[in-house]
Amino acid sequence: MNWIFFGILALIMFLVMDCYNRLVKSRMQTREAWSQIDVQLKRRNDLLPNLIETVKGYSQYEGGTLEKVAELRNQVAAATSPAEAMKASDALTRQISGIFAVAENYPDLKASSNFSQLQEELTNTENKISYCRQLYNSVVSNYNLKLETFPSNLVAGIFGFKAADFLQTDEGEKEVPKVDFNG
Repeated sequence: MNWIFFGILALIMFLVMDCYNRLVKSRMQTREAWSQIDVQLKRRNDLLPNLIETVKGYSQYEGGTLEKVAELRNQVAAATSPAEAMKASDALTRQISGIFAVAENYPDLKASSNFSQLQEELTNTENKISYCRQLYNSVVSNYNLKLETFPSNLVAGIFGFKAADFLQTDEGEKEVPKVDFNG
């Protein structure tokens, strides 16, 4: 009878350890996915000073816009949470897009190989950030699912695992842009 009791106890301990290890692995994948976003944000932040100097050299571009890019770049670097970093990053992306749009009015700037190279690198980095955001949310979904399903929810509760937050899109960005060809 003792053998049966110890066998059942050993099986329960094995299942708890297996569940715990799966939760740790999933939590680590979530952290790794955020790290990939962080790497791309840093890459973009490293490219921005070169872009700003290139734009300054070719145009009389509105100084406030370039200052706003620098300010948002610093906000991304100083963010203390993924949500805060992505909010600043989204604002920075919009500001960079504005610089690229205005560059159309400056043929010398647009023709500059340095500007073209920076524009291409920043565009590639923006695409990587977008992909990494999707990956992060997918990994967070898998992790949070484990925290809510039986029996891993029991193990998660015992060992204090906390749900991760999804990266959200601001409500203003969800609005359909208005296109007016009459103006």
